Amino acid sequence: MYSASDLRKGLKIEMDGVPFDIVEYEFYRPGKGQAMYKCRIRNLLNGNVTDKTFREVDSIDQPDLEEREMQYSYNDGEHFVFLENRTYEQISLSPEVLGNAKYFLREDMTVKVLFHNGCAITVNLPSYVEKEIVETEPGVRGDTATNVTKPAKIDSGLEIRVPLFINQGDWVRIDTRTGEYSERVAKK
Repeated sequence: MYSASDLRKGLKIEMDGVPFDIVEYEFYRPGKGQAMYKCRIRNLLNGNVTDKTFREVDSIDQPDLEEREMQYSYNDGEHFVFLENRTYEQISLSPEVLGNAKYFLREDMTVKVLFHNGCAITVNLPSYVEKEIVETEPGVRGDTATNVTKPAKIDSGLEIRVPLFINQGDWVRIDTRTGEYSERVAKK
């Protein structure tokens, strides 16, 4: 159990059997009465964000969370299969659990899978991944205006915005947290 004074950004808590992550945290002391802790919390099961206020005397449950390092193996058509590095146990995750992370997976990529009460709830990818551009319009010579982008499709089918100088077959680094282009990389 946590007390309200233990609350801080990044702490994982549980309310009504649902795990939450504290996104924002603010200590508030009114002129009269007891101190309050205003938090913006994100539901780890569905991603919804809500505001919650805790009183100083409140106690908050600690969730049963476990993070395991796993390796992405393959997509069997319906599910994504991951292999645990220590025990070689395989788990299959649905596209709904992965969300947009499914577009950034590569075979043999090491990821961290978060489990709540034994069930996988989220997959944490590395901050950046390198992907190949498979479809985009060719850049036009002389188009050098700053911050002008065009649509491009990466090898997993996701469409992202890239600068005009990126061509089909180029490799780019993508920020997995935002899904945005970061830089072009040289692949041999």
